[in-house]
Formats: sequence, C-alpha cells, structure tokens
Amino acid sequence: MFDSAAIRRIGVLTGGGDAPGLNAAIRAVALTAQRHYGWEVVGILEGYDGLLSGGPTIPLTEERVRDVLTRGGTILGAVNRGNPFRRSTPGPDGSMIHEDVSAEALVQIDELGLDALVVAGGDGTMAIAHHLVGLGARIVGVPKTIDNDLAYTDVTFGFDTAILTATEGLDRLATTAESHHRVMVMEVMGRNAGWIALMTGVAGGADAILIPEIPFDIDRVAQAIDSQRQNGRRHSLVVVAEGAHPLGGEQEYYIRGGGLMEGRLGGVGYLVGNLLADRLDAEVRVTVLGHLQRGGQPTPRDRWLASRFGNAAVHLVAEGKWGHMVALRGTQMQTVPMSEVVTGAKRVQPDSDMVRMAREMGIVFG
Repeated sequence: MFDSAAIRRIGVLTGGGDAPGLNAAIRAVALTAQRHYGWEVVGILEGYDGLLSGGPTIPLTEERVRDVLTRGGTILGAVNRGNPFRRSTPGPDGSMIHEDVSAEALVQIDELGLDALVVAGGDGTMAIAHHLVGLGARIVGVPKTIDNDLAYTDVTFGFDTAILTATEGLDRLATTAESHHRVMVMEVMGRNAGWIALMTGVAGGADAILIPEIPFDIDRVAQAIDSQRQNGRRHSLVVVAEGAHPLGGEQEYYIRGGGLMEGRLGGVGYLVGNLLADRLDAEVRVTVLGHLQRGGQPTPRDRWLASRFGNAAVHLVAEGKWGHMVALRGTQMQTVPMSEVVTGAKRVQPDSDMVRMAREMGIVFG
C-alpha cells in the first residue's frame, strides 16, 4: 500500500485548450492538498510546454486560489503543443524535426521537487501523461474538454457552460429569424463529436442538427425546411458542429495548418448556408460562435463538477494510483486507467435514444 507520507509537494498543469471550470479544479486541488494533507502545491505555467522549458511556476497558496472559482480560462495558461514524445522544431531546410524529449520532462519534474503531478486535459493530455507514467512519472489525471468526448466519464466540466452559451445564442437567433422569416445557421464547436450541437439543437428548438457522426445530405435538409415553410413555419434554425461534413465529403478548415500550426476546423456553417441558399426561396444567415463557447464564467454545475474532480484527484495522489484519471459515473466519482481513456473518444451514436428522440420530434440530421 502506498504511503501518502512520502508526498510533500505536488504540481498542477493544464493541457490542451481552456475550458470553463479549470480554475475551480485547480482551486480544489490546492485547497484539498493543503488543508487535508498539508502538502505544498505549485502550478506549472503553459502546460507540458512550460514543463519542458523549465519555465516559471507559481505557488498555489490558499490566498492565490481563493477567488478563482468563478473565473473562466485557466490561471496556469494552456497550450496545444509541447508533447515531450514528439517535440516539433523547424529544421535548417524548413522541414519539421520531431524529437522524443520525454527524458527532459522527467528531469524537470525532479528538479522542481515534485512528488507527484496532477494534469487536467483531454485525450491528448491524458495520452502524454500515460506514457510519462510508463517511464516512471507519478501522474494522475483530471478530465477536461468542452466537447464532452472523453471516454469513461459521463461528462466533463466546461461542457455545461458551452451548452448554455450555445443555447442562449440559438435562442437569440430564433427571435430575429422569426422576425425576418429567415433560415439561421449556427456553427458550434465539436471536431469529431457532436454533443454540443445535439444538445444545443434540441434545447433550442432547431429544425436540423448536423454532426460529425452522421454525414449529411444537404438536399434532405433543404427538403425538410421547405416542407415546414409550406406548412406555415416561415423561419428555420440549423445547428452545425464544426466537424460535420456532407456525404462523401470532407471536413472544412479555415486554417489548413502546416509546420508548427495545426489545422483548424471551421467554415462548414458557411458551406451549409450557401448550399441551402441555392436550394431554398429564403434568406439564409450564418453565425459562428467559435471561442465564445470556451469563455466566460463557468456555470454552477461546472464549478461543482470541477471541484469534485480536483478533490478526487488529490485523493488519487494520496493512494499512489499513478496513471489513473478521475471520472464521473452516474453520481459517483470513480477512477479509470489512462490506458483505457486514450483508446477511443466518446461520440454520439447515430442509433442512440437521444438521436432517435430528436428524429421523432421532426429534427432532421441530413
């Protein structure tokens, strides 16, 4: 049995994109570690990139974290790079050189005097943590993604806030759509999982929901909207996940990427808008919510969930359960090996009861 007395100082880092609730999770880690176990807690700035560079850290004292509960983003900063197993640097000829510098990460953890590390992030962050644990690092994980696509946890914090923001946006578009008898297309986040689009679309009364898991036929969407207009409904709402794509087609990118820059999905909302405008005798307008879904104050539910995750992660450290991630199953906190988490994403199943319910209410998925 692991002796928690061996722990004196732990670190926290946030990887991947930001999400509402991260600061609540950081706060819960810091307060639980200090008040319950008497440990020192330090924050590593800029995720794995900051760890590799040996960048500055900040002491996560009670005073520092006391008032961060309601703040969005992350006080530690977050980056989508810094994979120690594949650090990318430009070579002399302009091509990219990929190096395994994972040994440097272990050295930095040791030089910082950390007895354990708590990492908050999505599947990419967990995959890196899993491999570092395999090299001997003491790491536990906290699930975080607004897309809600992380396997083995029912929900992740940030998702509830994203749904609220997107649904409020759709509600506002509905009133102007009704006033001008328009078709309103709203693009939301969701690279490979359509949870935000699905839940926002149902909650906001959308007529069509287009998600990555169900390639769409734009003619079916147009026919459904046209039929509704002929039956007296003179405005329509279409919610599109950024990773949605037509049958036989590819996802849309507004930045293709290259070098150190990853490709950025986006633009499918305008694609759908143009295709519908070609097929309907109606005005079509497109709104892209983008990073509005990541920002702002976390909802009370996300603050509560993030606090539970942060608290549970500290107990994992005390138990020495390295390579495990906390997860919510039903109403209970559980743990799952990171090796299982990284094997596949949680996506909307086209034959699920949620999709079936939406279809039975007349919502078209293309």
